[in-house]
Amino acid sequence: MTWQVAAGGPLRSLDERISRTAAGRGPRPFTELLADLGGLPIALPVLAAALLYVRWRQAPGRRYAALRAVLAIVAVPAAVIPLKALFDRPGPLTEATGYYPSGHAATALVAFGAAALLLRPSLPPAARAWAMPAAGLLTLATGIGLVLRGYHWPLDVIGSWCLFGALLLLLFPPEPTEPADQLQR
Repeated sequence: MTWQVAAGGPLRSLDERISRTAAGRGPRPFTELLADLGGLPIALPVLAAALLYVRWRQAPGRRYAALRAVLAIVAVPAAVIPLKALFDRPGPLTEATGYYPSGHAATALVAFGAAALLLRPSLPPAARAWAMPAAGLLTLATGIGLVLRGYHWPLDVIGSWCLFGALLLLLFPPEPTEPADQLQR
């Protein structure tokens, strides 16, 4: 995707056609709210609350998980700002540049994803099953809002999700599960 954005490949052309069709659709207050989910005033307090909860509970083994979550959120501006300058992509509704990758999409994914990963072990089993889908839904809603408001091209959003999804996987590798035959014993 990054190569397509940088080189102006066919995926970028499709991306721009989709965005021109989608920008401005939907009720403005609702799409604005969705886009704002990835802003610092909303996403950061969600992650901070999860960090405080883990600290308050003094959950054994979660201290390093909390540190990894902090590293992930600090990595967002550390990576996004230089990449925006490097690619210098104009926005959908403006000639201003610096739109690839989306900082709001990255912030939403990292803040909501890391909060879910931090809280998940402390949640009751029924809620535990919904932690990651809820984080995914909030992240998806942010991306949809950014595209519908015309703040970002779809590839700006998807590129951020790929980059920072990979970062979360590196910092929070999936926990090994027991094979089904061992569970039956």
